[in-house]
Amino acid sequence: MKLKQIIILAALSAVSAVWAQPNPYKQYTDNLPFAMPEVKAPVFPANEVVLTDFGAQGDGSSLCTDAFARAIDALGKKGGGRLVVPQGVWFTGPIVLKSNINLHLEKGAVILFSSDDSLYPLIETSFEGLETRRCQSPLSANGAVNIAITGQGAIDGNGLAWRPLKKQKVTEAQWKAFTSQPGGVFKRDDLWLPSAGYLHADTTANMNVPTGMKSEADWNYIKRFLRPVMVSLVGCKNVLLKDVIFQNSPAWNIHPLMCENIIFDNVLARNPAYAQNGDALDLESCRNALIVNSVFDAGDDGICIKSGKDADGRKRGRPCENVVVDGCTVFQGHGGFVVGSEMSGGVKNILVQKCQFLGTDVGLRFKSCRGRGGVVQNIFIRDISMFDIQGDAITFDLYYGGKSVIEVLESGEKVNNIEAKPVDETTPEFRDITIERIACRNARRALFFNGLPEMPIRNISLKDIHVTARVPNDFFNCKNVTQDNVEVELRGK
Repeated sequence: MKLKQIIILAALSAVSAVWAQPNPYKQYTDNLPFAMPEVKAPVFPANEVVLTDFGAQGDGSSLCTDAFARAIDALGKKGGGRLVVPQGVWFTGPIVLKSNINLHLEKGAVILFSSDDSLYPLIETSFEGLETRRCQSPLSANGAVNIAITGQGAIDGNGLAWRPLKKQKVTEAQWKAFTSQPGGVFKRDDLWLPSAGYLHADTTANMNVPTGMKSEADWNYIKRFLRPVMVSLVGCKNVLLKDVIFQNSPAWNIHPLMCENIIFDNVLARNPAYAQNGDALDLESCRNALIVNSVFDAGDDGICIKSGKDADGRKRGRPCENVVVDGCTVFQGHGGFVVGSEMSGGVKNILVQKCQFLGTDVGLRFKSCRGRGGVVQNIFIRDISMFDIQGDAITFDLYYGGKSVIEVLESGEKVNNIEAKPVDETTPEFRDITIERIACRNARRALFFNGLPEMPIRNISLKDIHVTARVPNDFFNCKNVTQDNVEVELRGK
């Protein structure tokens, strides 16, 4: 037998041995209130390469983009395996993962992405549920099978250079430090933008999607506005993110789109409280996902379930389904667990349990608006603890307009939730949702349900819920909302 055949057989034998081991993730798909297949972590060949073997220097200044690409290509030619990133600060442009690659960060390893936008070409992609162009993501994979990001290191997107900044979100000292950066401009005295091109795009864009771009020069002028999500995984299968810190993203932090069999285990995804569009995790049109034992601390939504926006999302027609969220913590952010507002492809078969939300604007947040379409159904939420919720413990709002719950509460604005509109494919629907065993202390408002008169929020079961809040429940346009042992204790400031 030839040596190459022996090596292949040995590798196959090793992989088979690993697959024969008990699956530690099986416990999360046992005894669910809906049918969901078992999810397993990807298995990799025993091959290993070290980033320094390809000329990389972890000094925080030497650009390692080519070294990462060469290491991934070399490992791919061997059939895959583990790319080891040693202790150090590895300054780099975009990294593209390929099938059968485990990007493994050793303790003390930091991958720091450059903020030089010339390193990130404009690509066709999806952002906030719409098809558009954005800069290539710092870390991405497209159509890859069996990939992982593991270890005890950190991945930093250098997001401050990309993001706008609102003065009211930072201290005076922070404002002075941030706005002294070269190249930035002011839209108003209370809003700083990172470039003149950003200002131009910001005045014409429709919810972060630019309009009126007629040439490549036009697109490149606003390139800083087209800030990417930090980790973009599109159409991938068998994905594991484990133990790594993901932080400081230009836009959303982690964005799996149309992925299947994906596991988040003991990750920390964090952004500063002032990070505009700084969502921690946006799971979009994915199926068979586990989000377990992880921590999220974000400038926007924490754990967010999406499925595309308006006509683009309905055309895609791929719901986010079969998702288990278990044992997670969310600190600051607009919502602890969130569905929407981009849910035009539908959301179904979701279990959220044994989580804690500490200081978020909202605990459980469901949001959409007319024009979306889509159906959110078969959601089960249980055993949730909340403390110091700045807005609502639980919100259903079908009049979402881009503002946080805090901004809406403080503005005192009212919505027209009386006049019914015709029901068609653009009418969103939220139904068949069970929420039980919820304890919340110190919310501003307890429960706020605001449905559409033409499509009420319906078939909602609330059981064993205790909330202390300053403002009581408000229910508008709801149908078949059952309450069993729901207590709201009103307390002053």
